[in-house]
Amino acid sequence: MESVEDPRQALARRLRSLRADLWPETRITQPMVARALGVSVPLISSWESKTKPEPPPVPRLEAYATLFCTPGSLRGDRLRLLGDADLTRDEHRRREELRQELLTLRAEALGELVPEPAGPAENPWRFGDGKPITIVCAQVPAEMLERMPYTNPKDPDYVEMYNFADLDALIELHGHIRALNPDSVIRLYRKPVLTADHYPGHLVLLGGVDWNEQTRKLLEDPALPVKQVADWDNAPQGTYFEVDEGGRKRTHHPVLRPEDGMQVLEQDVGYFYRGPSPYYKDSTITMCNGMYARGTLGVVKALTDRDLRDANSAFLSERFQGHSAYSVLTRVVIIDTEVLSPDWTLQENRLHEWPPAGDAAR
Repeated sequence: MESVEDPRQALARRLRSLRADLWPETRITQPMVARALGVSVPLISSWESKTKPEPPPVPRLEAYATLFCTPGSLRGDRLRLLGDADLTRDEHRRREELRQELLTLRAEALGELVPEPAGPAENPWRFGDGKPITIVCAQVPAEMLERMPYTNPKDPDYVEMYNFADLDALIELHGHIRALNPDSVIRLYRKPVLTADHYPGHLVLLGGVDWNEQTRKLLEDPALPVKQVADWDNAPQGTYFEVDEGGRKRTHHPVLRPEDGMQVLEQDVGYFYRGPSPYYKDSTITMCNGMYARGTLGVVKALTDRDLRDANSAFLSERFQGHSAYSVLTRVVIIDTEVLSPDWTLQENRLHEWPPAGDAAR
């Protein structure tokens, strides 16, 4: 009869296998693992013991998952734990799979309930509390409306939506928010000043400081490290986001190229912010903003795109865990007029993150 392996031995064997067999071209020793995890060599030996293994605590197994989810942990003859921002989307997925496997083995070794697999991170657009959600857009200036058909309310073919700026982003976002919040009333607003009825619940601000008064007020908050400068008389040099990185100012500009007497947008800068409402408990303010309309659209698509929204939601969940307010300044690439959804698991797409990694959650 085939003997059944002791559950403690099964966990110890898996830990030995990760160290000795995962990357066979590199000899990884117990002291290397101990240094990477910040523990003693005898403790690693006790976890890998072939006779009387001791199951590691949960945080140590989670560190194992981070260490062995990527060959990037190897640097010469040393191992190091990488941060969330250094992992690719596939490595994040591999880490979660390995974490679940190790925690299951630990639960079996200790006779505990096997933990449920972690589901996908909640999309930030799912508020889930039934409160009203108000999407605040800018109104297209009157001088521009006069040059457009169907914008006169007296015209039989009047189209109210033509009054909304950032219409591409609004259409993309409105349907997504409605689908994720079926119990909430979704309201659209385009006036410069909100009424008292619009502050309860969740506010979503679309568009930049030049047309959206609410965005301008929010970015005037000295607590935020990101400012938007929209000096269109000196564009493109005068249009940029400015960030404060430890007292050092840094600017991020859109990228344009001349073509047929025009300036063609190749890359915009977009800004996503989420924070608590200063007016009502358990309510939020979210901002999607760009130097140009396509930057705003790119920020929206980061969390609505079918192929990227789950990975980007997971990134936000892991990177800003415990923080009530956070933001990402992102590049938004445009190819042949098409806006590419930014992949926030790639570090080159994230121009600035706040709060900085390592700041205590609040």
